[in-house]
Amino acid sequence: MTAGTAAILLDIEGTTTPIAFVYDVLFPYARRRLSAYLADPSHDDPLEEVLRRLRGEWTADAEVHAGTGRAFAVDPPGDDSPSLAPYAAWLMDRDRKSPGLKLLQGQIWEEGYRAGQLKGEVFEDVAPALRRWKQAGIVVAIYSSGSELAQRLLFGTTADGDLTPFFTRFFDTAVGPKQDADSYRRIARELAISPERMLFVSDVVVELDAAQAAGCQAVLCLRPGNRPQPPHAYPVIDSLDLV
Repeated sequence: MTAGTAAILLDIEGTTTPIAFVYDVLFPYARRRLSAYLADPSHDDPLEEVLRRLRGEWTADAEVHAGTGRAFAVDPPGDDSPSLAPYAAWLMDRDRKSPGLKLLQGQIWEEGYRAGQLKGEVFEDVAPALRRWKQAGIVVAIYSSGSELAQRLLFGTTADGDLTPFFTRFFDTAVGPKQDADSYRRIARELAISPERMLFVSDVVVELDAAQAAGCQAVLCLRPGNRPQPPHAYPVIDSLDLV
């Protein structure tokens, strides 16, 4: 941080939370429960928005396939929740950052968290850093491809207790793609802070590139299990103790 830093914007996967928790715990949990969740009529109301979003995303994917001369082999979502299963599974197979899928996964995970089958996982340096930043008057927010619901559930159920009060805002891709500089400008406006006073911490260089293009400070977080990154000139940390 510089002396003028007023806000810290944190990624989740590979920054506050081990990648293994996302890929070995959360994603398999949602996949195992996908069909049963969609078949339960009590979920019809919360799934209305998921249906709307995934229908639109399916249409866009079908158009892309048509442009290549290939028919899209996945059936379109219909008017009922179970019809979402084939397309949702197709998106999961490709680890797509689909807003509709992220919303659906968040709803499935919500049941798991509330049943005590899931507990949020963060690195041991996260809670102390959040407390330190709060004492210093630093605004802290999250920006992740996971839905706002999924973010709140994760940070609300950690071994360090409910960490959600430490965050001013939870941003997902409704604000824009993480590789787009305008997304970071929007976040800065939402936080009422100029971009140059906001520090973004992520494990992905292309996201840092977008934040830097928006005028933000940027730091690469290197955690165990993180994916290799291309050459860059960003400061590197392996703990939030260093921020």
